[in-house]
Amino acid sequence: MSRRRFQTFDDPGHREGGARLGALRDALRGAGLDGFVVPRADEHQSEYVPANAERLAWLTGFTGSAGTAIVLLDAAALVVDGRYTLQAPEQVDTAHITPVALAETTVEAWISGHLSAGALLGYDPWLHTAEGVGRLEKAAAKAGATIRAVEANPVDAVWPDRPAAPAGPVVLHPEALAGEPVAGKLARIRAVLETAACDALVVSDPHNLAWAFNLRGADIAHTPLALGYAILPREGRPALFLTSQDIAPDLRDALAGLADIHPRAAFAAALAGLTTGRIRLETATAAVALKGRIEAAGASVDLGPDPIAAMKAAKNAAEIDGARAAHHRDGLAVARFLAWVDARPAGSLTEIAAVEALEDFRDRGGELRDVSFPTISGSGPNGAIVHYRVTRGTDRTVRDGELFLIDSGAQYADGTTDITRTLAVGTPSEEMRDRYTRVLKGHLAIARAVFPQGTTGAQIDAFARQPLWQAGLEFDHGTGHGVGAFLSVHEGPQRIAKTGHVALVPGMILSNEPGYYRAGAYGIRIENLILVETRAIAGAERPMLGFETLTLAPYDPRLIDTGLLDAGEIAWIDAYHARVRAALSPGLEPATRAWLDDVTRPLGAAKER
Repeated sequence: MSRRRFQTFDDPGHREGGARLGALRDALRGAGLDGFVVPRADEHQSEYVPANAERLAWLTGFTGSAGTAIVLLDAAALVVDGRYTLQAPEQVDTAHITPVALAETTVEAWISGHLSAGALLGYDPWLHTAEGVGRLEKAAAKAGATIRAVEANPVDAVWPDRPAAPAGPVVLHPEALAGEPVAGKLARIRAVLETAACDALVVSDPHNLAWAFNLRGADIAHTPLALGYAILPREGRPALFLTSQDIAPDLRDALAGLADIHPRAAFAAALAGLTTGRIRLETATAAVALKGRIEAAGASVDLGPDPIAAMKAAKNAAEIDGARAAHHRDGLAVARFLAWVDARPAGSLTEIAAVEALEDFRDRGGELRDVSFPTISGSGPNGAIVHYRVTRGTDRTVRDGELFLIDSGAQYADGTTDITRTLAVGTPSEEMRDRYTRVLKGHLAIARAVFPQGTTGAQIDAFARQPLWQAGLEFDHGTGHGVGAFLSVHEGPQRIAKTGHVALVPGMILSNEPGYYRAGAYGIRIENLILVETRAIAGAERPMLGFETLTLAPYDPRLIDTGLLDAGEIAWIDAYHARVRAALSPGLEPATRAWLDDVTRPLGAAKER
């Protein structure tokens, strides 16, 4: 098929750690620094960053979405969380950079244990929050050292082919899909500022900028963001400062009576104009550089939550309708893909071929704007790498007797999807079936959960882990993340995780994705997106909530050990499969419909396969 693809498979690992570290160390010596902190971040502290902010990947070869390198003149470490403990050693030059598991040693602990007394550690104030800088300061002080903000990032000085800053077109997100006019959103935000006694809000998160002003952009791969900031006063006109000046006329018209649009270059002068008042900065995304500039201008800084984040998290009726439509469209594409995989002769499918085929099926369904993240297509041992990204150098054939894990998603104008299915290739082992079924039981425990209003994601995270814990097993990532409405596939503040301390409210969309990973052998993850909804329970003494499952795709019956399931779990799976069949069959071709009928038969009938 001749079209632009959304994914590439170039090998990102450089194995040039020594040369690039050497160049950076020369720059540090020239600046009088003994070390420098290189986070995987841009000036908005985003998970997904533009190419010109991929400093960590350029320096170390590590391409994960989270990690921090600490480069000293005589040592260097890359600290990563549990998603990347297998990936990091594969990508970095371990002769020069030591991968460190966050669960064992934090960034701050490594700094305090390796920084020499009297040393000076540098950091870029646009890539760290005030809270993060406070932690660095304490870690350095523990070692008898100090930290210093460096306005000119030394990595940029030694990166010869650094990409230019993005400046993609900025377009209007239609009110019919957004579900609320900009004026209404601004009024709600101002009401929160009034209650908090704040005179203005500096919007530092591009996701919040996109939601508040009903705009979308193209500055980040796979996430429709326009990079920039906004200053939203409690009284008066907001001002947007966008990296791009390619603003669609209909967006300019829609905002003409509500806000002023300026180039990003004008932002510094606008911050300098905040000479009085109390200015809210978001704790999680506002760079410490913003805090310093506002305080230097004369205003006071109030660090706290950006009220837009909570508003954005609770989807309105139009956004929920859009999510359901997007998942129906996506379900048709995924069903066609899964049937196609099952029909492939043994040994004829590669990881890259699977990625390209799934993207093609989504594209043929119409309305595809992008994938929502690079597809994780891992066969056999590659499936055990939680955030594995296939390249031409790592691509392997899916072999008989293996498991194949494919985690993918799409961006449609009406919604964002994210789904993972683990498939048996040939005959799975009993261990594989046992582990899959335990993951499935945890997945069902979340899907079937009913809980009182005010419950947090942390309180239900253990539901997904209990079946694995009973066998002495665990997985090292959260059970679920928030998902946006034609925005980021990873959205906060909602999450189902040990760190998910935000109460779940109706309208929030999250993933439900427990897993199990046996290093060097296989990986298992099962993921659906779920919508928080109210639940009416006869005799209930308080408001109750539960989940609607949005994703429409069958589980692999070949991997389900019904002997490990109780009657309620079997009934839920059968009802879900019946719902998938009823929703998708009318839109499928006869051969795919026959395949779907087969794999969604009641589990008792599936035993007869």
